[in-house]
Amino acid sequence: MDMTLLMMGAGLVFLSIVMTPFSTRIGMPVLLLFLGIGMLAGEEGPGGIEFHNIELSFLVGNLCLAIILLDGGMRTRVQSFRVGLRPALTLATLGIIITAGVGGVFAAWLLDIPLIMGLLIGAIVSSTDAAAVFALLHGRGLQLNERVGATLEIESGSNDPMAIFLTLMLIEVIQGGAGSSFWSAMLMLVQQFGLGGLTGIAGGWLIALLVRRIRLVPALYPLLVVTAGISLFSATNAIGGSGFLAIYLLGVVLANKGTRGMNAILQIHDGLAWLAQLALFLLLGLLVTPSELLKVAPFALLIALVLIFVARPLSTLISLLPFGFNAKEHVFIGWVGLRGAVPIVLALFPLIAGVEGSDLIFQIAFVVVLVSLLLQGSTLAWLARRLELEIPNDQAPQKRMELEHQHVGEHELLLVSLEGNRWKSATPIKQVHLPERTQFAAIFRNGEMLPARSGVDLQEHDVVAVLAHKAQIADVGVILGRYDPPERLTDRRFFGEFVLNGDARLSDVEMVYGVSVDRYPLEFTLSECFAKAHHGHPVVGDRLDLGGIMLVVKAVDGDRVVQVGMKIRKK
Repeated sequence: MDMTLLMMGAGLVFLSIVMTPFSTRIGMPVLLLFLGIGMLAGEEGPGGIEFHNIELSFLVGNLCLAIILLDGGMRTRVQSFRVGLRPALTLATLGIIITAGVGGVFAAWLLDIPLIMGLLIGAIVSSTDAAAVFALLHGRGLQLNERVGATLEIESGSNDPMAIFLTLMLIEVIQGGAGSSFWSAMLMLVQQFGLGGLTGIAGGWLIALLVRRIRLVPALYPLLVVTAGISLFSATNAIGGSGFLAIYLLGVVLANKGTRGMNAILQIHDGLAWLAQLALFLLLGLLVTPSELLKVAPFALLIALVLIFVARPLSTLISLLPFGFNAKEHVFIGWVGLRGAVPIVLALFPLIAGVEGSDLIFQIAFVVVLVSLLLQGSTLAWLARRLELEIPNDQAPQKRMELEHQHVGEHELLLVSLEGNRWKSATPIKQVHLPERTQFAAIFRNGEMLPARSGVDLQEHDVVAVLAHKAQIADVGVILGRYDPPERLTDRRFFGEFVLNGDARLSDVEMVYGVSVDRYPLEFTLSECFAKAHHGHPVVGDRLDLGGIMLVVKAVDGDRVVQVGMKIRKK
Protein backbone atom coordinates (compact mmCIF):
# COMPACT_ATOMS: atom_id res chain seq x y z
CA MET A 1 0.00 0.00 0.00
CA ASP A 2 2.82 2.42 0.89
CA MET A 3 4.53 1.73 -2.44
CA THR A 4 1.24 2.34 -4.24
CA LEU A 5 0.82 5.71 -2.55
CA LEU A 6 4.43 6.60 -3.33
CA MET A 7 3.94 5.67 -6.97
CA MET A 8 0.72 7.67 -7.22
CA GLY A 9 2.28 10.73 -5.58
CA ALA A 10 5.35 10.65 -7.80
CA GLY A 11 3.13 10.08 -10.84
CA LEU A 12 1.02 13.15 -10.06
CA VAL A 13 4.13 15.31 -9.65
CA PHE A 14 5.55 13.93 -12.90
CA LEU A 15 2.30 14.59 -14.77
CA SER A 16 2.09 18.14 -13.40
CA ILE A 17 5.64 18.93 -14.55
CA VAL A 18 5.03 17.48 -18.02
CA MET A 19 1.83 19.53 -18.37
CA THR A 20 3.39 22.92 -17.50
CA PRO A 21 4.32 23.80 -21.13
CA PHE A 22 0.67 23.22 -22.08
CA SER A 23 -0.38 25.67 -19.35
CA THR A 24 1.97 28.33 -20.70
CA ARG A 25 0.77 27.75 -24.28
CA ILE A 26 -2.89 28.39 -23.46
CA GLY A 27 -2.21 31.18 -20.96
CA MET A 28 -3.50 29.28 -17.92
CA PRO A 29 -1.76 30.03 -14.60
CA VAL A 30 0.37 27.00 -13.82
CA LEU A 31 -0.83 26.95 -10.20
CA LEU A 32 -4.39 26.49 -11.47
CA LEU A 33 -3.16 23.53 -13.52
CA PHE A 34 -1.71 21.91 -10.38
CA LEU A 35 -5.00 22.42 -8.55
CA GLY A 36 -6.93 20.91 -11.47
CA ILE A 37 -4.72 17.82 -11.63
CA GLY A 38 -5.16 17.34 -7.88
CA MET A 39 -8.96 17.55 -8.23
CA LEU A 40 -8.96 15.10 -11.15
CA ALA A 41 -6.89 12.67 -9.09
CA GLY A 42 -9.29 12.99 -6.16
CA GLU A 43 -12.20 10.84 -5.08
CA GLU A 44 -14.64 12.23 -7.66
CA GLY A 45 -12.16 12.30 -10.53
CA PRO A 46 -10.61 9.56 -12.68
CA GLY A 47 -7.88 9.03 -10.05
CA GLY A 48 -10.34 8.09 -7.32
CA ILE A 49 -7.92 8.90 -4.48
CA GLU A 50 -9.73 9.46 -1.18
CA PHE A 51 -7.88 12.01 0.94
CA HIS A 52 -9.41 13.76 3.98
CA ASN A 53 -6.45 14.22 6.32
CA ILE A 54 -6.86 17.85 7.47
CA GLU A 55 -3.94 17.76 9.94
CA LEU A 56 -1.50 16.43 7.34
CA SER A 57 -2.72 18.98 4.79
CA PHE A 58 -2.21 21.76 7.31
CA LEU A 59 1.32 20.58 8.15
CA VAL A 60 2.38 20.12 4.51
CA GLY A 61 0.70 23.39 3.54
CA ASN A 62 2.66 25.36 6.12
CA LEU A 63 5.92 23.65 5.18
CA CYS A 64 5.45 24.37 1.48
CA LEU A 65 4.49 27.99 2.09
CA ALA A 66 7.60 28.42 4.26
CA ILE A 67 9.87 27.16 1.46
CA ILE A 68 8.14 29.41 -1.10
CA LEU A 69 8.52 32.47 1.14
CA LEU A 70 12.19 31.68 1.80
CA ASP A 71 12.85 31.57 -1.93
CA GLY A 72 10.88 34.78 -2.48
CA GLY A 73 12.80 36.55 0.27
CA MET A 74 16.15 35.56 -1.24
CA ARG A 75 15.06 37.18 -4.53
CA THR A 76 14.02 40.46 -2.88
CA ARG A 77 16.66 43.18 -2.92
CA VAL A 78 16.93 45.45 0.12
CA GLN A 79 17.38 48.35 -2.31
CA SER A 80 13.77 47.86 -3.38
CA PHE A 81 12.64 48.66 0.19
CA ARG A 82 13.26 52.36 -0.47
CA VAL A 83 10.22 52.48 -2.78
CA GLY A 84 8.20 49.45 -1.70
CA LEU A 85 8.47 48.96 2.06
CA ARG A 86 6.09 51.61 3.43
CA PRO A 87 3.30 51.12 0.88
CA ALA A 88 3.66 47.33 1.12
CA LEU A 89 3.39 47.32 4.92
CA THR A 90 0.36 49.61 4.74
CA LEU A 91 -1.28 47.23 2.27
CA ALA A 92 -0.29 44.28 4.47
CA THR A 93 -2.04 45.77 7.51
CA LEU A 94 -4.65 48.43 6.74
CA GLY A 95 -5.31 46.91 3.31
CA ILE A 96 -6.00 43.47 4.81
CA ILE A 97 -8.42 44.95 7.36
CA ILE A 98 -10.36 46.84 4.66
CA THR A 99 -10.48 43.83 2.34
CA ALA A 100 -11.59 41.51 5.14
CA GLY A 101 -14.22 43.99 6.32
CA VAL A 102 -15.78 44.65 2.91
CA GLY A 103 -15.66 40.99 1.87
CA GLY A 104 -16.90 39.81 5.26
CA VAL A 105 -19.90 42.14 5.43
CA PHE A 106 -20.92 41.15 1.90
CA ALA A 107 -20.50 37.42 2.69
CA ALA A 108 -22.65 37.74 5.84
CA TRP A 109 -25.42 39.49 3.87
CA LEU A 110 -25.26 37.13 0.90
CA LEU A 111 -25.21 33.89 2.91
CA ASP A 112 -27.56 35.18 5.62
CA ILE A 113 -25.15 34.16 8.38
CA PRO A 114 -24.02 36.01 11.55
CA LEU A 115 -21.72 38.97 10.85
CA ILE A 116 -18.90 37.37 12.83
CA MET A 117 -18.96 34.33 10.52
CA GLY A 118 -18.97 36.56 7.47
CA LEU A 119 -15.97 38.48 8.81
CA LEU A 120 -14.18 35.17 9.37
CA ILE A 121 -14.68 34.33 5.69
CA GLY A 122 -13.44 37.82 4.78
CA ALA A 123 -10.32 37.41 6.94
CA ILE A 124 -9.47 34.01 5.46
CA VAL A 125 -9.63 35.24 1.85
CA SER A 126 -8.15 38.69 2.53
CA SER A 127 -4.44 38.12 1.96
CA THR A 128 -2.61 38.05 -1.33
CA ASP A 129 -0.58 34.90 -1.76
CA ALA A 130 3.21 34.92 -2.06
CA ALA A 131 3.28 31.64 -3.99
CA ALA A 132 0.87 32.99 -6.61
CA VAL A 133 2.49 36.44 -6.85
CA PHE A 134 6.07 35.16 -7.09
CA ALA A 135 5.11 32.46 -9.59
CA LEU A 136 3.18 34.80 -11.87
CA LEU A 137 5.62 37.72 -11.72
CA HIS A 138 8.83 35.71 -12.07
CA GLY A 139 7.39 32.79 -14.04
CA ARG A 140 5.96 35.07 -16.73
CA GLY A 141 9.26 36.95 -17.05
CA LEU A 142 7.52 40.24 -16.25
CA GLN A 143 9.83 43.12 -15.42
CA LEU A 144 7.59 45.68 -13.73
CA ASN A 145 8.72 49.13 -12.70
CA GLU A 146 10.43 48.87 -9.32
CA ARG A 147 7.76 50.79 -7.39
CA VAL A 148 5.02 48.35 -8.40
CA GLY A 149 7.08 45.15 -8.37
CA ALA A 150 8.67 45.82 -4.98
CA THR A 151 5.35 46.77 -3.39
CA LEU A 152 3.63 43.60 -4.62
CA GLU A 153 6.45 41.27 -3.60
CA ILE A 154 6.99 42.76 -0.13
CA GLU A 155 3.23 42.90 0.50
CA SER A 156 2.67 39.28 -0.48
CA GLY A 157 5.56 38.18 1.72
CA SER A 158 4.47 40.17 4.77
CA ASN A 159 0.64 40.21 4.84
CA ASP A 160 0.14 36.71 6.26
CA PRO A 161 0.58 37.77 9.92
CA MET A 162 -2.40 40.16 9.73
CA ALA A 163 -4.60 37.57 7.98
CA ILE A 164 -3.61 34.91 10.54
CA PHE A 165 -4.20 37.37 13.40
CA LEU A 166 -7.69 38.26 12.16
CA THR A 167 -8.58 34.61 11.52
CA LEU A 168 -7.47 33.37 14.95
CA MET A 169 -9.06 36.33 16.74
CA LEU A 170 -12.42 35.78 15.05
CA ILE A 171 -12.31 32.02 15.76
CA GLU A 172 -11.66 32.83 19.43
CA VAL A 173 -14.65 35.23 19.51
CA ILE A 174 -16.90 32.68 17.78
CA GLN A 175 -15.94 30.04 20.34
CA GLY A 176 -16.90 32.30 23.27
CA GLY A 177 -13.73 34.15 24.16
CA ALA A 178 -15.10 37.62 23.48
CA GLY A 179 -14.59 38.84 27.05
CA SER A 180 -10.82 39.05 26.78
CA SER A 181 -10.66 39.18 23.00
CA PHE A 182 -9.45 42.78 22.63
CA TRP A 183 -6.34 42.55 24.79
CA SER A 184 -5.52 39.02 23.72
CA ALA A 185 -5.94 40.15 20.10
CA MET A 186 -3.54 43.06 20.61
CA LEU A 187 -1.02 40.74 22.25
CA MET A 188 -1.38 38.29 19.37
CA LEU A 189 -0.81 41.09 16.84
CA VAL A 190 2.35 42.28 18.60
CA GLN A 191 3.61 38.71 18.85
CA GLN A 192 2.91 37.93 15.21
CA PHE A 193 4.64 41.00 13.78
CA GLY A 194 7.18 41.74 16.51
CA LEU A 195 8.54 38.25 17.13
CA GLY A 196 8.32 37.35 13.44
CA GLY A 197 10.32 40.43 12.47
CA LEU A 198 12.93 40.08 15.22
CA THR A 199 13.56 36.37 14.76
CA GLY A 200 13.64 36.71 10.97
CA ILE A 201 16.25 39.48 10.95
CA ALA A 202 18.34 37.99 13.76
CA GLY A 203 18.11 34.49 12.29
CA GLY A 204 19.07 35.74 8.84
CA TRP A 205 22.10 37.54 10.23
CA LEU A 206 23.25 34.46 12.17
CA ILE A 207 22.74 32.07 9.24
CA ALA A 208 24.59 34.44 6.89
CA LEU A 209 27.47 34.55 9.39
CA LEU A 210 27.47 30.75 9.68
CA VAL A 211 27.49 30.26 5.89
CA ARG A 212 30.47 32.64 5.58
CA ARG A 213 32.43 30.92 8.35
CA ILE A 214 31.72 27.23 7.78
CA ARG A 215 33.40 25.23 4.98
CA LEU A 216 31.12 22.68 3.34
CA VAL A 217 30.76 20.77 0.12
CA PRO A 218 29.06 23.34 -2.21
CA ALA A 219 25.98 21.13 -2.63
CA LEU A 220 25.31 21.32 1.13
CA TYR A 221 24.89 25.11 1.37
CA PRO A 222 21.34 25.12 -0.12
CA LEU A 223 20.37 22.32 2.29
CA LEU A 224 21.86 24.25 5.22
CA VAL A 225 19.80 27.30 4.30
CA VAL A 226 16.48 25.48 3.82
CA THR A 227 16.81 23.44 7.03
CA ALA A 228 17.81 26.54 8.99
CA GLY A 229 14.84 28.39 7.50
CA ILE A 230 12.34 25.66 8.41
CA SER A 231 13.82 25.45 11.92
CA LEU A 232 13.42 29.20 12.37
CA PHE A 233 9.89 29.04 10.93
CA SER A 234 8.88 26.33 13.41
CA ALA A 235 10.57 27.97 16.40
CA THR A 236 8.96 31.35 15.69
CA ASN A 237 5.52 29.76 15.44
CA ALA A 238 6.16 27.92 18.71
CA ILE A 239 6.75 31.17 20.63
CA GLY A 240 3.70 32.89 19.12
CA GLY A 241 5.34 34.85 16.30
CA SER A 242 4.70 34.73 12.57
CA GLY A 243 6.88 32.02 11.09
CA PHE A 244 5.88 33.18 7.62
CA LEU A 245 7.24 36.68 8.21
CA ALA A 246 10.35 35.30 9.92
CA ILE A 247 11.37 32.96 7.10
CA TYR A 248 10.67 35.64 4.47
CA LEU A 249 12.91 38.14 6.28
CA LEU A 250 15.57 35.45 6.77
CA GLY A 251 15.69 35.07 2.99
CA VAL A 252 15.91 38.84 2.48
CA VAL A 253 18.82 39.15 4.93
CA LEU A 254 20.69 36.19 3.43
CA ALA A 255 20.40 37.55 -0.10
CA ASN A 256 21.68 40.97 0.88
CA LYS A 257 24.57 39.97 3.18
CA GLY A 258 26.88 38.67 0.46
CA THR A 259 26.29 35.04 1.41
CA ARG A 260 28.80 32.58 -0.02
CA GLY A 261 27.52 30.49 -2.95
CA MET A 262 24.31 32.53 -3.25
CA ASN A 263 23.94 31.83 -6.97
CA ALA A 264 24.10 28.06 -6.42
CA ILE A 265 21.73 28.37 -3.45
CA LEU A 266 19.21 30.27 -5.58
CA GLN A 267 19.39 27.69 -8.36
CA ILE A 268 18.61 24.84 -5.97
CA HIS A 269 15.93 26.82 -4.14
CA ASP A 270 14.22 27.69 -7.39
CA GLY A 271 13.61 23.98 -7.88
CA LEU A 272 12.59 23.52 -4.23
CA ALA A 273 10.09 26.39 -4.49
CA TRP A 274 8.54 24.89 -7.63
CA LEU A 275 8.31 21.50 -5.92
CA ALA A 276 6.67 23.13 -2.88
CA GLN A 277 4.11 24.95 -5.04
CA LEU A 278 3.39 21.82 -7.01
CA ALA A 279 2.98 19.61 -3.95
CA LEU A 280 0.90 22.21 -2.11
CA PHE A 281 -1.62 22.79 -4.90
CA LEU A 282 -1.84 19.10 -5.76
CA LEU A 283 -2.57 18.26 -2.12
CA LEU A 284 -5.20 20.97 -1.81
CA GLY A 285 -6.79 19.77 -5.03
CA LEU A 286 -6.98 16.25 -3.59
CA LEU A 287 -8.53 17.55 -0.38
CA VAL A 288 -11.54 19.21 -2.00
CA THR A 289 -14.75 17.49 -3.14
CA PRO A 290 -15.89 19.00 -6.48
CA SER A 291 -19.58 18.15 -5.98
CA GLU A 292 -19.59 20.12 -2.72
CA LEU A 293 -17.99 23.07 -4.48
CA LEU A 294 -20.79 23.19 -7.03
CA LYS A 295 -23.36 23.75 -4.26
CA VAL A 296 -21.66 26.91 -3.01
CA ALA A 297 -20.16 28.02 -6.34
CA PRO A 298 -22.75 30.76 -7.17
CA PHE A 299 -22.37 32.39 -3.73
CA ALA A 300 -18.58 31.97 -3.68
CA LEU A 301 -18.35 33.44 -7.19
CA LEU A 302 -20.17 36.58 -6.07
CA ILE A 303 -17.91 36.89 -3.02
CA ALA A 304 -14.86 36.50 -5.26
CA LEU A 305 -16.11 39.19 -7.66
CA VAL A 306 -16.73 41.62 -4.78
CA LEU A 307 -13.21 40.95 -3.47
CA ILE A 308 -11.67 41.46 -6.93
CA PHE A 309 -13.66 44.46 -8.14
CA VAL A 310 -14.60 46.26 -4.89
CA ALA A 311 -12.69 45.23 -1.76
CA ARG A 312 -9.15 44.97 -3.17
CA PRO A 313 -9.31 48.14 -5.32
CA LEU A 314 -10.80 50.08 -2.40
CA SER A 315 -8.13 48.86 0.02
CA THR A 316 -5.44 49.68 -2.54
CA LEU A 317 -6.78 53.18 -3.15
CA ILE A 318 -6.95 54.03 0.56
CA SER A 319 -3.67 52.35 1.56
CA LEU A 320 -1.54 53.79 -1.25
CA LEU A 321 -3.02 57.30 -1.24
CA PRO A 322 -0.13 58.90 0.74
CA PHE A 323 2.64 57.36 -1.40
CA GLY A 324 2.28 59.04 -4.78
CA PHE A 325 1.24 56.07 -6.93
CA ASN A 326 -0.32 57.12 -10.22
CA ALA A 327 -3.70 55.90 -11.49
CA LYS A 328 -2.25 53.10 -13.64
CA GLU A 329 -0.21 51.76 -10.73
CA HIS A 330 -3.28 51.86 -8.47
CA VAL A 331 -5.26 49.87 -11.03
CA PHE A 332 -2.58 47.21 -11.49
CA ILE A 333 -1.81 46.71 -7.78
CA GLY A 334 -5.53 46.55 -7.14
CA TRP A 335 -5.87 43.84 -9.79
CA VAL A 336 -2.96 41.75 -8.50
CA GLY A 337 -4.78 40.78 -5.32
CA LEU A 338 -4.04 37.17 -6.17
CA ARG A 339 -5.48 34.54 -3.86
CA GLY A 340 -3.62 31.25 -3.78
CA ALA A 341 -2.70 28.60 -1.25
CA VAL A 342 -2.74 30.86 1.83
CA PRO A 343 -6.56 31.34 1.97
CA ILE A 344 -7.06 27.58 1.57
CA VAL A 345 -4.54 26.83 4.31
CA LEU A 346 -6.16 29.48 6.54
CA ALA A 347 -9.54 27.86 5.84
CA LEU A 348 -8.16 24.76 7.57
CA PHE A 349 -7.94 26.71 10.89
CA PRO A 350 -11.71 26.64 11.58
CA LEU A 351 -11.86 22.98 10.46
CA ILE A 352 -9.19 22.03 13.00
CA ALA A 353 -10.85 24.20 15.68
CA GLY A 354 -14.22 22.54 15.04
CA VAL A 355 -16.05 25.79 14.21
CA GLU A 356 -19.63 25.18 13.09
CA GLY A 357 -19.97 25.76 9.34
CA SER A 358 -16.23 25.38 8.72
CA ASP A 359 -16.88 23.07 5.74
CA LEU A 360 -18.75 25.90 4.03
CA ILE A 361 -15.90 28.31 4.75
CA PHE A 362 -13.35 25.92 3.24
CA GLN A 363 -15.40 25.44 0.07
CA ILE A 364 -15.94 29.18 -0.37
CA ALA A 365 -12.21 29.87 0.09
CA PHE A 366 -11.38 27.23 -2.50
CA VAL A 367 -13.75 28.68 -5.11
CA VAL A 368 -12.46 32.21 -4.43
CA VAL A 369 -8.91 30.99 -5.11
CA LEU A 370 -9.98 29.27 -8.34
CA VAL A 371 -11.70 32.43 -9.59
CA SER A 372 -8.76 34.64 -8.61
CA LEU A 373 -6.17 32.46 -10.34
CA LEU A 374 -8.30 32.09 -13.45
CA LEU A 375 -9.45 35.70 -13.82
CA GLN A 376 -6.60 37.73 -12.33
CA GLY A 377 -3.74 35.32 -12.94
CA SER A 378 -4.43 34.84 -16.64
CA THR A 379 -4.71 38.58 -17.35
CA LEU A 380 -1.80 39.87 -15.27
CA ALA A 381 0.80 40.10 -18.06
CA TRP A 382 -1.72 41.55 -20.52
CA LEU A 383 -2.80 44.26 -18.07
CA ALA A 384 0.80 45.23 -17.23
CA ARG A 385 1.45 45.88 -20.90
CA ARG A 386 -1.83 47.72 -21.43
CA LEU A 387 -1.02 50.02 -18.50
CA GLU A 388 2.58 50.46 -19.72
CA LEU A 389 4.07 49.31 -16.41
CA GLU A 390 6.48 46.82 -17.98
CA ILE A 391 10.06 47.99 -18.43
CA PRO A 392 12.96 46.50 -20.45
CA ASN A 393 14.13 43.24 -18.91
CA ASP A 394 17.49 42.86 -17.20
CA GLN A 395 19.59 40.79 -19.57
CA ALA A 396 21.37 38.69 -16.98
CA PRO A 397 24.02 36.13 -17.98
CA GLN A 398 22.73 32.58 -18.41
CA LYS A 399 25.09 31.07 -15.87
CA ARG A 400 27.11 32.59 -13.05
CA MET A 401 29.85 30.77 -11.15
CA GLU A 402 31.43 32.25 -8.06
CA LEU A 403 35.20 31.81 -7.85
CA GLU A 404 35.66 30.97 -4.19
CA HIS A 405 39.24 31.89 -3.39
CA GLN A 406 40.60 34.50 -1.02
CA HIS A 407 42.67 36.17 -3.74
CA VAL A 408 39.86 36.29 -6.32
CA GLY A 409 37.69 38.71 -4.39
CA GLU A 410 34.20 39.43 -5.72
CA HIS A 411 34.79 38.22 -9.28
CA GLU A 412 32.66 35.64 -11.06
CA LEU A 413 32.81 33.60 -14.25
CA LEU A 414 29.86 34.26 -16.54
CA LEU A 415 28.63 32.28 -19.53
CA VAL A 416 26.65 34.30 -22.09
CA SER A 417 25.11 32.93 -25.29
CA LEU A 418 25.22 35.44 -28.15
CA GLU A 419 21.73 35.49 -29.66
CA GLY A 420 19.65 37.95 -31.67
CA ASN A 421 19.96 40.23 -34.66
CA ARG A 422 22.98 42.13 -33.36
CA TRP A 423 25.11 38.97 -33.72
CA LYS A 424 23.85 37.89 -37.16
CA SER A 425 27.02 39.25 -38.74
CA ALA A 426 30.48 38.56 -37.35
CA THR A 427 31.75 41.22 -34.91
CA PRO A 428 35.48 41.60 -34.16
CA ILE A 429 36.09 41.04 -30.47
CA LYS A 430 38.10 44.25 -30.24
CA GLN A 431 34.92 46.21 -31.14
CA VAL A 432 33.07 44.88 -28.08
CA HIS A 433 33.94 47.14 -25.15
CA LEU A 434 33.32 45.47 -21.80
CA PRO A 435 33.18 47.46 -18.52
CA GLU A 436 36.23 48.00 -16.32
CA ARG A 437 37.36 45.01 -14.22
CA THR A 438 35.85 42.73 -16.87
CA GLN A 439 37.40 40.71 -19.71
CA PHE A 440 36.72 37.82 -22.06
CA ALA A 441 38.17 34.50 -20.88
CA ALA A 442 37.25 32.21 -23.80
CA ILE A 443 34.87 31.70 -26.72
CA PHE A 444 33.07 28.40 -27.37
CA ARG A 445 31.83 27.55 -30.88
CA ASN A 446 30.44 24.17 -31.93
CA GLY A 447 32.09 22.46 -28.99
CA GLU A 448 35.50 24.00 -29.64
CA MET A 449 37.23 26.56 -27.44
CA LEU A 450 38.72 29.60 -29.16
CA PRO A 451 41.12 32.05 -27.50
CA ALA A 452 39.65 35.44 -26.66
CA ARG A 453 42.23 37.59 -28.44
CA SER A 454 42.41 40.25 -31.11
CA GLY A 455 41.58 38.94 -34.59
CA VAL A 456 38.80 36.63 -33.39
CA ASP A 457 35.23 37.45 -34.45
CA LEU A 458 32.14 36.88 -32.33
CA GLN A 459 29.23 35.16 -34.08
CA GLU A 460 25.62 34.25 -33.35
CA HIS A 461 25.28 31.13 -31.15
CA ASP A 462 28.79 31.58 -29.72
CA VAL A 463 29.02 31.11 -25.95
CA VAL A 464 31.47 33.51 -24.35
CA ALA A 465 33.08 33.11 -20.94
CA VAL A 466 33.61 36.43 -19.17
CA LEU A 467 35.44 37.21 -15.95
CA ALA A 468 33.63 40.08 -14.24
CA HIS A 469 33.36 41.87 -10.92
CA LYS A 470 29.96 41.44 -9.26
CA ALA A 471 29.23 45.15 -9.65
CA GLN A 472 29.57 44.88 -13.45
CA ILE A 473 27.48 41.76 -14.12
CA ALA A 474 24.33 43.66 -15.11
CA ASP A 475 26.36 45.81 -17.54
CA VAL A 476 27.84 42.69 -19.15
CA GLY A 477 24.34 41.37 -19.74
CA VAL A 478 23.29 44.62 -21.42
CA ILE A 479 26.39 44.83 -23.63
CA LEU A 480 26.30 41.22 -24.80
CA GLY A 481 22.49 41.11 -24.94
CA ARG A 482 21.32 37.49 -24.86
CA TYR A 483 18.13 38.17 -26.79
CA ASP A 484 16.22 40.79 -28.74
CA PRO A 485 13.49 42.41 -26.66
CA PRO A 486 10.08 42.99 -28.23
CA GLU A 487 9.81 46.23 -30.20
CA ARG A 488 7.88 48.02 -27.45
CA LEU A 489 10.76 47.39 -24.99
CA THR A 490 13.73 48.33 -27.15
CA ASP A 491 15.71 51.26 -25.77
CA ARG A 492 14.84 53.46 -28.74
CA ARG A 493 11.10 52.80 -28.46
CA PHE A 494 10.83 52.79 -24.67
CA PHE A 495 13.27 55.52 -23.59
CA GLY A 496 13.51 57.59 -26.77
CA GLU A 497 16.25 58.54 -29.19
CA PHE A 498 18.20 60.85 -26.88
CA VAL A 499 19.70 60.43 -23.42
CA LEU A 500 20.15 63.34 -21.01
CA ASN A 501 21.99 63.53 -17.71
CA GLY A 502 19.86 63.67 -14.60
CA ASP A 503 21.65 66.83 -13.47
CA ALA A 504 20.67 68.76 -16.63
CA ARG A 505 18.75 71.94 -15.76
CA LEU A 506 15.13 72.30 -16.80
CA SER A 507 15.91 75.76 -18.13
CA ASP A 508 18.50 74.29 -20.53
CA VAL A 509 16.02 71.67 -21.77
CA GLU A 510 13.38 74.36 -22.26
CA MET A 511 15.78 76.56 -24.23
CA VAL A 512 17.30 73.84 -26.42
CA TYR A 513 14.11 71.98 -27.30
CA GLY A 514 11.69 74.90 -27.39
CA VAL A 515 9.22 73.63 -24.79
CA SER A 516 7.44 75.67 -22.16
CA VAL A 517 7.36 74.22 -18.65
CA ASP A 518 5.46 75.83 -15.77
CA ARG A 519 5.01 72.81 -13.44
CA TYR A 520 8.49 73.07 -11.91
CA PRO A 521 10.99 75.86 -11.21
CA LEU A 522 13.37 76.30 -14.15
CA GLU A 523 16.41 76.00 -11.86
CA PHE A 524 15.38 72.40 -11.03
CA THR A 525 17.45 69.57 -12.47
CA LEU A 526 15.65 66.74 -14.24
CA SER A 527 16.42 64.53 -11.25
CA GLU A 528 14.75 67.04 -8.92
CA CYS A 529 11.69 67.22 -11.21
CA PHE A 530 11.24 63.44 -11.09
CA ALA A 531 11.83 63.37 -7.33
CA LYS A 532 9.11 66.00 -6.79
CA ALA A 533 6.69 64.18 -9.12
CA HIS A 534 7.17 60.82 -7.37
CA HIS A 535 7.47 61.71 -3.67
CA GLY A 536 11.25 61.47 -3.67
CA HIS A 537 11.42 57.89 -4.98
CA PRO A 538 11.60 57.85 -8.81
CA VAL A 539 12.19 54.50 -10.55
CA VAL A 540 13.20 53.37 -14.02
CA GLY A 541 10.29 53.84 -16.41
CA ASP A 542 8.74 56.87 -14.67
CA ARG A 543 7.54 59.45 -17.21
CA LEU A 544 7.31 63.23 -17.23
CA ASP A 545 5.18 64.88 -19.93
CA LEU A 546 6.58 68.30 -20.84
CA GLY A 547 4.30 68.99 -23.77
CA GLY A 548 6.52 68.73 -26.83
CA ILE A 549 8.76 66.12 -25.24
CA MET A 550 8.35 63.08 -22.99
CA LEU A 551 11.06 62.32 -20.44
CA VAL A 552 11.56 58.73 -19.21
CA VAL A 553 13.81 57.66 -16.34
CA LYS A 554 16.52 55.41 -17.79
CA ALA A 555 18.81 54.89 -14.78
CA VAL A 556 18.76 55.70 -11.07
CA ASP A 557 21.30 55.66 -8.28
CA GLY A 558 19.28 55.26 -5.09
CA ASP A 559 16.70 58.04 -5.25
CA ARG A 560 18.71 60.14 -7.71
CA VAL A 561 17.94 59.97 -11.42
CA VAL A 562 21.22 59.78 -13.35
CA GLN A 563 19.99 59.18 -16.92
CA VAL A 564 16.83 60.35 -18.66
CA GLY A 565 15.55 59.19 -22.05
CA MET A 566 13.82 61.79 -24.20
CA LYS A 567 11.12 61.35 -26.84
CA ILE A 568 10.29 64.25 -29.13
CA ARG A 569 6.66 64.32 -30.17
CA LYS A 570 5.89 64.86 -33.82
CA LYS A 571 3.95 68.03 -34.53
